Amino acid sequence: MNEKNEKKSGLSEMLDSVFENLREHGIEMENLCCDDIGGTRAKVVCIEPDLGGSVKEMGKNPRGETLMVRIDEETRKTLDAWIETGYFKSRSEAAALFMREGLKIRASELAKLNDAIQKVKEAKDVLQDKAGEIFGKREKK
Repeated sequence: MNEKNEKKSGLSEMLDSVFENLREHGIEMENLCCDDIGGTRAKVVCIEPDLGGSVKEMGKNPRGETLMVRIDEETRKTLDAWIETGYFKSRSEAAALFMREGLKIRASELAKLNDAIQKVKEAKDVLQDKAGEIFGKREKK
């Protein structure tokens, strides 16, 4: 068996194991994607069972970027509860970790949009070049 087939086989076995585990917990995969009867589709994501790996990963890079966000009261209370555990020093620290986790979970959706994002960037470059021809080149700040 070649390497590609071995990977497919390993992935297939892993998925079978995941589906069986879900069935044991009363979740039938066939019932999750029910948009034909007016329901909503579900996305199943495999994540690490704890946050240890993410904490280590986050610690590898300095958090020097600042981002201000407005959150609702429920989110604030949840962040405060995580601070109460003594593990996080601030809402900012807790929010950074959970934001990172959420972005990882939704990475496949962003990957689907990357081609369109690249085309928008290229279109902006063309627009700026044309504007430069009309108005003159802008001086770099």
